[in-house]
Order: sequence, then C-alpha cells, then structure tokens
Amino acid sequence: MKRTAFYDIHVASGAKIVPFAGFEMPVQYPTGIIAEHKCVRTRVGVFDVSHMGEFMVRGKDALAFLQKTTVNDVSKLTPGKVQYSAMCYENGGIVDDLLVYRFDDHYMIVVNASNIEKDFTWLQSHITGDVQMTNVSDETSLLAIQGPQALETLQKLTNVDLASLGYYTFAEGNVVDTPMIVSRTGYTGEKGFEIYFPATTDLAKKVWEALMTAGNAANIAPIGLGARDTLRLEMGYMLYGNDIDETTSPIEAGLGWITKIDKGDFIGKARCVNDKLNPTRKLAGIMFDDATAIARHGYKVMEGARETGFVTSGTISPMLGKPIGMAYVPVEKAKAGNTVEVAIRNKTVAASVVKMPVVNSNPQ
Repeated sequence: MKRTAFYDIHVASGAKIVPFAGFEMPVQYPTGIIAEHKCVRTRVGVFDVSHMGEFMVRGKDALAFLQKTTVNDVSKLTPGKVQYSAMCYENGGIVDDLLVYRFDDHYMIVVNASNIEKDFTWLQSHITGDVQMTNVSDETSLLAIQGPQALETLQKLTNVDLASLGYYTFAEGNVVDTPMIVSRTGYTGEKGFEIYFPATTDLAKKVWEALMTAGNAANIAPIGLGARDTLRLEMGYMLYGNDIDETTSPIEAGLGWITKIDKGDFIGKARCVNDKLNPTRKLAGIMFDDATAIARHGYKVMEGARETGFVTSGTISPMLGKPIGMAYVPVEKAKAGNTVEVAIRNKTVAASVVKMPVVNSNPQ
C-alpha cells in the first residue's frame, strides 16, 4: 500500500485509515462523515487527494493525440483552462473520466487513483508522432480546499488572485512561498480550489499547518473519503468503477455535454453516435421517501419480475436526510418525476427519479 505525504498528519488527526486504490487513505476523522459533509457545505474543508494521478503530455503532436484519445474537444482549450473529459475503448466503454489542463507548451491529465497504471498504459499504446508522456503521480501532492469559505481561506496563503480565477481555470503562482498550480474545479458542488505541489513530507506539513491556521476563523476541518463520496453523490457527480466503467458509454452516463461528436474522429466515437441516436438506458438520480431504503451499488431496478436496470451508487443525503442514489434505468423512465422500483432486501421499494443535484450549490 502506498501512502501520501500527509499520511502521518492523518494518523495524528485521529483519522480512520482504510485501503483505497492502492493507498492507505483517511475515510473519516473523529467528528464523523455527516459533520465533515456539513462542514464543506457550510464552511470549508480540506481533502488530501494526492492519490490521484497526473500525466504530463508534451510534443508537437500532443493536441492530435489528446483529440484522438479523449471525447471532449481539446482544441478549444487555451492556456490556463481546464476541461472535464473522458477516454473510451474502441467499443465505446469508458476507460476513465479525467481533467485536461492546458499550459503554454504542454498538457497535464489528471486521472482517477484506481486507474493510474491502466490509463497510462492505455494512453501509451495509442501514441503516434511526436508525443512524450510522463507519469508524475508519485512526486505530486494534491489538496482540495472546498466550501463557501474556501476562497477567503486560501487567499491568505497565495499571491494568485483567486477571485479572478474562473471556474475550470488555473494559474501558476506561490502558495506558502512555494511554486504551485492553483486550479478552480472541485468534486463537491461548492466553491473550491486545488493546489498541486511536490510530494515531500516537510512541504506537506508546512502547507497543511498553514491551511489550518488560515481557516481557523472558519472552523476549517480535514475531510475524508466518506464525506467526499456523499458530497459528490448529492451533486450527481460520477465515480469510476461505480457509476461509469468499461461497460457504459459517456452518452448513457449523461456525459453527452462533454462528448463532442462533431470534433472529428476519436476512439469510441461509433458507440457514442449510436447511443445518441438510439438511446436505450440512461444514468438517473433517484430518491426514496422511505428513510430505511438505502440502495447500494448493484441493486436491481425492477419492473414487475423483470430486471430493467441497476443502482450504481447510494447513500443517505446528509443535507436532506433522505436516501439518494444513481441508477441506470430505461431511457423512457429517466425523466425527473417518474417512479422506478428498486429491489432492496428481498422487497421492491419505490424511488422517484430526480434531477441532480439534489441540493443547492454554487461551485463557481
């Protein structure tokens, strides 16, 4: 198991450590998942997401390479911009969802922790022309500062004008007198920033302590993987391996908005075109009135005795106090307001199809 540069800090903070994507990571701290979740929704929290993967892509053919291997239109990126995208296999199933950062003379791809080796190998197998790709995941630390008071907290530590940093943009500047990449994206639905910097324990301690001091007035707190999951589920944000995988296409997953059919050829395009023209199923948000009806990954969506879909993720929304989730359902059932039946503990329970997000948010 790998450890991030913040491992000792998590242990000292009383975190419950669990194995995740080959790392020993904090799932929660002593205050618990619900308190951590509400901290991010109402104040500001800090996530150690250094387990994520980062690849640098250089060379005169880098743009053509990324256009071929990702579904979004990389040519639209200008320096300082970030793009949400995905990669597909030839059959249109999803390799991973990811972020693409455009620098002046190169690109950075940020991928999911569980897919680092798989993604790097898959991308390498499709390199043609003048392209150099480097896996810098192990030498990169990544913190996410998320919540309504994220901007005022981080601004105390950086010379980057955070208020002028638009949603899905980034800048290079100093944080605690150290050169870093500062971006404005997020996985919580709240205003937030990410900082990328060299993975050393000394620097990790310096940055962590500075953030805790800067956020003291806002009652800042460290946030674990448990609240990360409940926060993203309230927003309808997908988790690879649960809501999307090699069997699902971007169109089925509701990612048609990042799948640029008209940009030219890309790997997996044929399936995407077909699913757009002939949709059969769609990923939908669901909510239960029965507070005991918590649907988990793999639970079946039923119509009578016939299985018509399956749940991909489920939890109790800490903000609503109701069970929520996502499920692949027949396309005719995917509209908000419809009802579907989910098999939970040997009985079927009615769930309303809802529009995501299920809570008010302001990530911008």
